[in-house]
Amino acid sequence: MPSFSVSEIIRVPVGQWFDFLIRDILIGVFGWFFDGLRTVMEVVVSWLATLLQFPPSLLLIALFTLLAWRLRGWGFGVFTLLAFLLIDSMEQWTTTMLTLALIIVATTLAVAIALPIGIAAARNRVVSAVVRPVLDFMQTLPAFVYLIPAVFLLRTGTPPGLLATLIFAIPPGVRLTELGIRGVDQEVVEAAEAFGASKRQILWRVQVPLAMPAIMQGINQVIMLALSMVVIAGMIGAGGLGATVVRSITRLELGLGFEAGIAVVILAIFLDRITSFMRDRADV
Repeated sequence: MPSFSVSEIIRVPVGQWFDFLIRDILIGVFGWFFDGLRTVMEVVVSWLATLLQFPPSLLLIALFTLLAWRLRGWGFGVFTLLAFLLIDSMEQWTTTMLTLALIIVATTLAVAIALPIGIAAARNRVVSAVVRPVLDFMQTLPAFVYLIPAVFLLRTGTPPGLLATLIFAIPPGVRLTELGIRGVDQEVVEAAEAFGASKRQILWRVQVPLAMPAIMQGINQVIMLALSMVVIAGMIGAGGLGATVVRSITRLELGLGFEAGIAVVILAIFLDRITSFMRDRADV
């Protein structure tokens, strides 16, 4: 039985359109912008990584332990102390601090983009209808695909890894911000309106505070996605623990890869528990 394919009748050149968008429009027309963006990203991440690596590791470990103890109790404080001492003893401290710097910058930018979009989507159904399919597409797109345009726009190194991480981490921040604001009791909003509050006052003094648990949950998910993408971005030279994992794969260094994996897990647990505390406190 002869085979039949739609492409024999018409082929939709989606790949060519995407290539044209990246090469001829974004790079060809706005190349100067991405060159500047690359420089800014390199400077910011390098400055923050230097700041985190400047104090002696034992001093920073003590500060992390104190933070964990004050926020989550002595049990998590002991875990933090032993876990970060283990990272230091495995000689993964420098790469871990670089990874932490990448996560901090990517999370800050992702939250700064996600919150306004989530608020706009919660207050306007047209914006919500436009944003939702875009977020669905972003969340179902394989993580490795984000590396392709990032490399073309910013070449290899830390900047494209940061860009890919930033874009990959945005969706949960938008979704949970919209969900939190839409979930605010309408009677509370109507009561604020009855007292003469403006729309801006209702947003910032009523809806955002009441939606803070959902917003903090979104920030927590942004951090976790940023951490996972930073590791993958090691394939394009982003540095940090991701680069160590890639090097262990290419050189078949099993022990090195396992040590980097342990450092990633420790960093993920630490960041998750700290941000979870902030979410729980906002829920009180």
